[in-house]
Amino acid sequence: MHVHVDLPERVLPAKLIFDGQRPMTDDEYYEFCMANPNTRFERTAEGEIIIVPPAGWESSYQSGEAFSQLAVWAKQNRRGKASDSSSEFILPTGAALSPDAAWVSNRRSIKLSRDQRRKFPPICPEFIIEVMSPSDRLKNAKKKMEHWMSGGAELAWLIQPDRETVYIYRAGKSEPEKKTGITRLAGEGPVGGFELDLRLIWAGL
Repeated sequence: MHVHVDLPERVLPAKLIFDGQRPMTDDEYYEFCMANPNTRFERTAEGEIIIVPPAGWESSYQSGEAFSQLAVWAKQNRRGKASDSSSEFILPTGAALSPDAAWVSNRRSIKLSRDQRRKFPPICPEFIIEVMSPSDRLKNAKKKMEHWMSGGAELAWLIQPDRETVYIYRAGKSEPEKKTGITRLAGEGPVGGFELDLRLIWAGL
């Protein structure tokens, strides 16, 4: 599906709804994203396509710090792989989301074909980190976390740097745990043994 999209940044984030058409298949959605390499998209479970604005420098630094720490741990642990915000996963709900950082176990990823690994894999990471930017609304950020959890994530952290706050989502729990003013956050469940040093994230640039 070769549809090109060009919108001014001031209208972002925005939704695209293709009236009169059936919902895109996963392959068509992937081709649509590849046809617009300079624009970042996500897809809701209802099939709406969201144009996601780029992150500011500080937000990019903060999410990059979270990913780099997770990636170092994953290489040492060897039970799974870490990925950054350039990856996108298609969840069982139909939503297609990009996390700031994610970890997928070898146990889950081994079920994927080589072709699936090279596109947007139909899999939900066991562990997710999302880092809010100053323009993000907490309500929307929490809604995305709920999508991750309903899609199969076992543990997810929503980090709000401006308030030095973390919301911890756990599978089977209806509400996240809120922690404020901490400098370290210990992993559990699928990422037991991982520890995120929050000091550089709180400090920013």
